Amino acid sequence: MMKLTTSQIQRLSEKILNQWKSQNLITFKVDEKVVLQAVKDVITADFKREEQLDQDVRAMAEQIANQHGDDSMQVGKMFPMLKQKLAKERKIIL
Repeated sequence: MMKLTTSQIQRLSEKILNQWKSQNLITFKVDEKVVLQAVKDVITADFKREEQLDQDVRAMAEQIANQHGDDSMQVGKMFPMLKQKLAKERKIIL
């Protein structure tokens, strides 16, 4: 499940684009709507990438717990460490 709704991503993208414009950090060579859509797509893809990372970490933690006969409490403790490690391997900035 994504951490932001579609409308929240829309507003965030608009704020980012407006900030860039107000600071003269961007000059449009295409229609502004195209750039806005690209920003939204990048944000959405990043959230999906993190969701996939979370799924992979959960599966890895459960596999480790099952191999060692640990309970679900151990999975909860392992999750943050495994997520950091896997994110670093996949070059994902959290």
